[in-house]
Amino acid sequence: MGVQLGDIVAKKEISLDELNGREVAIDAFNALYQFLSIIRQPDGTPLLDSKNRITSHLSGLFYRTVKLVEYGVKPAYVFDGEPPEFKGKTLEERKKAKQEAAEKLKQAQERGDLEAIRKYAQATSVLTDEMIKDSKALLEAMGIPVVQAPSEGEAQAAFMCAEKKVWAAGSQDYDSLLFGSPRLLRNLTITGKRKLPNKKVFVVVKPELISLEDVLKQLGISREELVEIGLMIGTDFNEGVKGIGPKKALELVKKGVKAEQVYEEHGLDPEGLNQVREFFLRPKVTKEYELKWSKPDKDKVIELLVEEHDFSRERIEQGLVRLEEGFERTSTQQRIDKWF
Repeated sequence: MGVQLGDIVAKKEISLDELNGREVAIDAFNALYQFLSIIRQPDGTPLLDSKNRITSHLSGLFYRTVKLVEYGVKPAYVFDGEPPEFKGKTLEERKKAKQEAAEKLKQAQERGDLEAIRKYAQATSVLTDEMIKDSKALLEAMGIPVVQAPSEGEAQAAFMCAEKKVWAAGSQDYDSLLFGSPRLLRNLTITGKRKLPNKKVFVVVKPELISLEDVLKQLGISREELVEIGLMIGTDFNEGVKGIGPKKALELVKKGVKAEQVYEEHGLDPEGLNQVREFFLRPKVTKEYELKWSKPDKDKVIELLVEEHDFSRERIEQGLVRLEEGFERTSTQQRIDKWF
């Protein structure tokens, strides 16, 4: 879920064309869960191969990455490592929520409620070790850099952006800002026409650019105070205080109030908050990574997608042509304003 800062953070809509020549570190788990949730059949069932293995994530990863490269974007995917110990409660709650969704899915299937089936099917998405392994293998065969983070992928992507190794971090969550990424790109992997949850309404989703410097200037706070807001409203690592939203938290932070005070005033135990605070300000990251975009290995891509997972050979070959042409165009271009 990530920290919910949408109500107080200014976002700028941009087009994929404006990202031509930009390197972007994408939170891989964030993107893969989106693909698992969105890419489904009309009854909510994910895409499956002949052995009944889910392939929604591979479909999204291949075609979305091809599209990004066609627009001149140079994506690198950053995979999560070991989560911090204090994330255990969040992971347990997510597991419980998936179990509840699975039960509701069963009930919806029994009564033939297609809308409910689709809704609860999306909520049961699970990313397995095999899916992660296949995703990395596909990206490497496509010539796309894969970065293994020691801990949170978003923290590593933010670090890479702060080091100017990439232009922006790509994720749906605002945590990248708390981790100190100078720029955050949202909607990068879900641009296009999308159906609103629980509604028969479609909207056009466009990429959004958020500048950390602009956000801090607009709100009149420091990054440390932005982290404080996150602690008050809740992050992936702490629950937050019920009834405290981002606007109220901003008001409190500007008065010099710390998260521990808010917790105590609401009868909550503030133990562990400083540990989470330190994790956002000084996360576990690595400098040991390589960003190298190369010509795709067509045979390996076809072996994985077509021969192993039953994708259409014709469509994959067409995608590979687009991917290769995109790389060729990007390699001959260089932005003058690369880091601005």
